Amino acid sequence: MRTFDLTPFYRSTIGFDRLFSLLDQNTTDGAAPGYPPYNIERTGDNAYRITVAVSGFAQNELSIVAKENTLTIKGEKSTVDTAKDKSQVLYRGIAARAFERAFQLADYVQVKDAVLENGLLHVDLVREIPEAKKPRTIAITTVSKTLEAPKVEQAAA
Repeated sequence: MRTFDLTPFYRSTIGFDRLFSLLDQNTTDGAAPGYPPYNIERTGDNAYRITVAVSGFAQNELSIVAKENTLTIKGEKSTVDTAKDKSQVLYRGIAARAFERAFQLADYVQVKDAVLENGLLHVDLVREIPEAKKPRTIAITTVSKTLEAPKVEQAAA
């Protein structure tokens, strides 16, 4: 039993539909293919790195798109004319298939940098919370009151 029915939560919560959609999406079988393999690392308090194994892909065959709260990494091999090298592949163990891998990003997470190095694509992310959204300390002041009897006005009869 690997499926969960989240519809009762949809009925009784307001504003959490994105959270439940993410949970629903991640619990379905086959939703996250194993190709290409990747790592997600925390490199600092508000810094992260996604490393995707993209061996065999050139820089011009990869694309990274950040839209709203989704980071999408795509790889597509360019069609190469194999007739000119006149070789025939007897066994293909190195995957050269196209892929698309999507990552859901939290609010205020931005892509800082992307580097292709030794067959690994490193995408550095940073969470930059705006000053208006950061918690701030409110100073508490005291007011000194003089002890006076409350004034009561009499209504004219």
